[in-house]
Amino acid sequence: MKQAARPSTSPAPASPRCCAPAIPDGIEALLVDFDGTLADTTPSHEQALRAALQPHGVDLDHDWYGRHVGLSIRDLLAALPDGRQLPHDEIIRQSRTHLLANVHAITPIACVISLLRAARRAGLPCAVASGASRLLVEPGIDALGLRPEFAAVVAREDVPHGKPAPDLYLAAARRLDVPPDRCLAVDDAHDGVTSAHAAGMHVIAVVDGHLAPTDEGGEGASALLQAPGRRCRAGRHGVAGSGQPPPARRRSHRTTLRRTPRRHDQQIPAR
Repeated sequence: MKQAARPSTSPAPASPRCCAPAIPDGIEALLVDFDGTLADTTPSHEQALRAALQPHGVDLDHDWYGRHVGLSIRDLLAALPDGRQLPHDEIIRQSRTHLLANVHAITPIACVISLLRAARRAGLPCAVASGASRLLVEPGIDALGLRPEFAAVVAREDVPHGKPAPDLYLAAARRLDVPPDRCLAVDDAHDGVTSAHAAGMHVIAVVDGHLAPTDEGGEGASALLQAPGRRCRAGRHGVAGSGQPPPARRRSHRTTLRRTPRRHDQQIPAR
C-alpha cells in the first residue's frame, strides 16, 4: 500500500544560510548516506573505534581511518593491518556501546538537511543508503528527528557487499521503486561516491560541509575526496562552485557526490 509524500515536518535544524543546489529535472528520488553525510558522526566513530582497539594493543592511526571512512566497522577491521587476528565481535560490541550511549549528541550536516527538505517539498521519496549497521543508523535517524522523511533505510547487513560496490544504492532504489538513473545520491566518502556512480546514479559530494556536483566518471569527486585535508564538517554551509569562498579551515579525507534531475508528487511506500 502506498501513500502520498508530504512536506517535511521534522524538527531537525537547518541553517537558513545553507544553500542547497536545485534538484535537476528528471530526478525522482533522493538517496543519502548517513555517517558524515546526513550526520556529522565521523569524530565520534573514530573515537569509539580507537577506544575499543586500545585494550588489544592497537593504536588507530587518524590518517588511516580518514582514508577508510565510510566503511562499516566490520569492513574496517578486515582492512586494518593484522586486523583479521583481532576479536572482531568484541571490538564491535564495545564500539557500538559507546556510540549508542552518545547518539543524542550527533549533529546534522546543514546543507544535506536543506537538500533533503527541498526533495520532500518536491514530493520526492527519500532513502538512506548506509554502509553502517542498522543498529546504529536507525537510532541516529531518530536522534535527528528525521524518521518521517525516509520511505526506506538500507544498511550494511541488507546487502552482500558494502561500498564501493553499488549494492547499497541499488537496493535503496529498488525499495523506492525508482530506476537508478533517476536517483540523486549524496555521499561524503570516496567509496560512497564510487558506489553511487557504479549504480548509475547522479551524485553530489559533501566536501567540507558543502555540496559539490561530481562529473560523470566521478574523477572530480575522487580528487576532492582523496585530497589531503578534506573532510566533511557540520556547520559549514554553501555549494561548491557557487561563488562562495571556501571554508578557511579544512580537515582530512572524505566527501563527494554528483548531480541529478527531479519529478512531481512521487508516491512513497508506507512504512
